[in-house]
Amino acid sequence: MNPKVVCFSNIRSTDTWRLSGAVALCFGHFNSIHPGHIRYFQYAALYGVQLIVALEGNTQMPLAVRDQVFSELDRAESLATLDIIDQVIILDDGSLQDLVKLLQPAALVLGKEFETNCPPRLIKAVNQAKEQGIDVVYAAGETRYSTADLLHGTQNELELERWQKFQKILTDNQINLEKIIVKLEYLTRTHILVLGDTIVDRYVACDPVGLSNEAPVVVVKELESRDYIGGAAIVAAHVASLGANCSYLSVTGEDEYGEMVKSQLVGVGVQPILYKDSSRPTTSKIRYLVENQKLFRVSRLKEHLISKDIEAQVLDTIVELSSSISAIVVSDFVYGLITPNILKLLGDLVDKQGLLLFGDLQCSSQIGNVSKFKRFKLLCPTEREARIAMGNQHDGVEYIANLLIENTESRNLILKLGAEGFIAYDKELNNDFLHRQYFPALTVNPVDVAGAGDSLLAAVSMGISCGLNLMEASALGCCASAIAVQTVGNVPIQLKQIRDFVEYRGLISNEV
Repeated sequence: MNPKVVCFSNIRSTDTWRLSGAVALCFGHFNSIHPGHIRYFQYAALYGVQLIVALEGNTQMPLAVRDQVFSELDRAESLATLDIIDQVIILDDGSLQDLVKLLQPAALVLGKEFETNCPPRLIKAVNQAKEQGIDVVYAAGETRYSTADLLHGTQNELELERWQKFQKILTDNQINLEKIIVKLEYLTRTHILVLGDTIVDRYVACDPVGLSNEAPVVVVKELESRDYIGGAAIVAAHVASLGANCSYLSVTGEDEYGEMVKSQLVGVGVQPILYKDSSRPTTSKIRYLVENQKLFRVSRLKEHLISKDIEAQVLDTIVELSSSISAIVVSDFVYGLITPNILKLLGDLVDKQGLLLFGDLQCSSQIGNVSKFKRFKLLCPTEREARIAMGNQHDGVEYIANLLIENTESRNLILKLGAEGFIAYDKELNNDFLHRQYFPALTVNPVDVAGAGDSLLAAVSMGISCGLNLMEASALGCCASAIAVQTVGNVPIQLKQIRDFVEYRGLISNEV
């Protein structure tokens, strides 16, 4: 056992165990450590010379939950690997209240969510701390949307560390990537409908000239440009390239971009159904870059809702296709295609036909709310999008995830944390325990992050539609998104690329 791990029963039975200096005490079960926990520990560490984590033992948990978590020793060992933590105390036969009384910490630091919803076992510990004059702090840590990892190691060192974490995740969850890939390669092609806003991404490579003498304006010389399908269209392209039978339903303008999207989708095996609207040109985004550094982006778009006539055609098409598909992937960029009537129809199809719904809504540069998606099999918001939907900037990611799942009645949630990866949440049907697993971003220094979420949504949706569980599909999506960010622009990812990607790291053999 790691020397940083000790059981409460051993502490209580000896007079030789002592701590020096002020102690900050945290508490939780920490079944799967993720960046939200790291933020919590970093904030708690400000309140003491040493950081002690009180780990909820298996016997302290409700009977229905005990079989759903890793053993207390495994959880303690994972915590002990974190440099920021000085000691892990397993509450095997004592309560948090007993530990507070014994340790007399400088501060008891609890999750922000416990400030308004504190269970009885914690209320006793809080009251004990207050009786002893101990500070009680409720905090989730600092909310952030980027990482400073590159300041703490080389790219190779950081990527190796993340791959080692990924390999442990596969082992802990009994995930065999080789079997998953073989299964998908030989499985009968499932039919998936992708529905959403079409975007064309133009990348303009430039040569820097300098600063204008007339005004403080950066001057560049255009070298070359290239167009890529984006938005929901690239999600469809990923789904087809990964092996599913894919139909794509969207609205484009009466322009060359619309024709280009149709041609490229057909080229990768997608069956496009594109309704033309002369009032809204095909959405395009032009990115100017020098090498792999983006200078700025110019968007050409219309955001008004589609007309009632086009909406009726979209609704009729969804109904017509519903008998031949097993799932619908909604990729909403909030440009007017996904109307309330369309969402109502999707909900009806879930009730009547049991169709699987997978959804993502982007509101990084536009106004949107992912909580409008109800009873989906899976939602894939970023942390920022989830916080916007819940109107909550200060609570921890665990609380935000639980709140969003409850509000939307979603069965699964992937909370994307940008450069830190994502957390997969699975709410099982047999009880209320929320299974969670953190997946790191496997590419440390990405070339272009624009397509990471699209590839993740496509891979996970396709995987679940083919019978994978959430964690298996998330492992597949973790690899797909790592591949996607290694090139400029959106390029459809094939299953063979994922095989080669994990083969290179030795996670599967090359003999199949």
